[in-house]
Amino acid sequence: METKPTEVPTLDGPPLLGSLLDLRRDPLGTYERARGEHGDVVRIVSGPPGLRTTIHFVFSAAGAQQVLASQSANFRKDDRFSQEMRQTFGNGLLSSLDDDHIRQRRLLSPLFTKKRVADYATAVCDEADALCAEWEADRSRRPDLNEDMSRLTVRMITRILFGSDAEQAAEVVRRCMPALSTYTLRRGLMPLNLPRSFPTPANRRARAAQEELHALCDRLIEQRRRSGTSGDTAGTDLLTLLINARSDEDTPLTDEELRDQVLVFLLAGSDTTATSLTFTMFMLAQHQDVQGSVRDEVRSVLGGRRPTPGDLDALPAVERVLKETMRLYPAAPVLIRRAVRSAVIDGYAIPAGAYVYVSPWVTHRHPSYWPDPERFVPDRFHPEEESRRPRYAWFPLGGGPRSCIGNHFAMLQMKLAVATLLQRYRFTETLPHVPLEVGVTIRAARTVGCTLSPVGHVRADTPSQSR
Repeated sequence: METKPTEVPTLDGPPLLGSLLDLRRDPLGTYERARGEHGDVVRIVSGPPGLRTTIHFVFSAAGAQQVLASQSANFRKDDRFSQEMRQTFGNGLLSSLDDDHIRQRRLLSPLFTKKRVADYATAVCDEADALCAEWEADRSRRPDLNEDMSRLTVRMITRILFGSDAEQAAEVVRRCMPALSTYTLRRGLMPLNLPRSFPTPANRRARAAQEELHALCDRLIEQRRRSGTSGDTAGTDLLTLLINARSDEDTPLTDEELRDQVLVFLLAGSDTTATSLTFTMFMLAQHQDVQGSVRDEVRSVLGGRRPTPGDLDALPAVERVLKETMRLYPAAPVLIRRAVRSAVIDGYAIPAGAYVYVSPWVTHRHPSYWPDPERFVPDRFHPEEESRRPRYAWFPLGGGPRSCIGNHFAMLQMKLAVATLLQRYRFTETLPHVPLEVGVTIRAARTVGCTLSPVGHVRADTPSQSR
């Protein structure tokens, strides 16, 4: 006899607005409170009567696996937030659906294999070296990890995407992306929004930022088209590779589709990587014993030279630190879907049409998988420890058929950057706590000051940096 699905409990909230104000003031704390009070599947009701939004949160590893992987066909990315994402950032790989998504993934997957992304190592190391040179040139300035890691990742992704045009792109991206990210999240959470065409200050600022990004992308795409980058004469920057992406089954990307993909890569390659690097260096500054052991590994493997993709497998301590940081600070705190049909997730009944949020932020702190979950313990990610946990106890890059296509790229960027920085500097004296700003991604809401102490220099035969 089949067990009847359990009815999903509801988080308590004021009768007029439900949990709307809590979600706006402290979304991450509200998610954690919901799990603590009601368990692994919880309804959160937000908004006034007649305009209410009901969200089904799934916090268990088993539930996340069902939503993202084993029952993924029933959980589509066509919720209100994803619709706002499409309006802001276009119909790129992050938000496209059905045949569009399948075609885009077929075209783009060959550009993000482990072997292919290794070609970007020189650009990553050049930019990390350039940041170290800036620190060295102005020792009177107290570095801000939040600002500096954001600047580093924007430089890396714009150089990889645009090659020689990176400088003109970097400032536009840094100015426009954070504002659009916050604007999109707020619209996605509100039960009712004014049309984007309505001339509110927020709409005008967002439209101006979007138009500036579109103009940048369109200009660079047109330049690549005019230069005739195809076949054997193709350039090596990612935009050129996107223009030349082909498969036996699919037509090439149009100019509009190219722009949408570029916007997705700018968002993911700057915001998410910046968050991970900021908090990695913050946690290492807080834990000198861990920082010392990781630096010893880097020195032993590299001997003072510049890291290469061939070194990455020999730096497991660097990888463990990154994974533990991404556990505590997953760049995307929630992943959002909508149920096409009624379903049973982790024993609970989910109605057709329901908004379903899985939350790396909460699952990564679930005491069933993570003893003393708030502690920074990179040794949790030794292979034998990882093998004891459910697959979806840790999923900062998503999972299932919509898992992040750039996972190899992101790990390459971060491991090379961390190895480069730790060879040069010891990081100390940060604040004990950093408040968070929650947009499409999370990021530090304030300056993350840090003291740097030089610990050595790269060897003279290290390739020189180029900007």
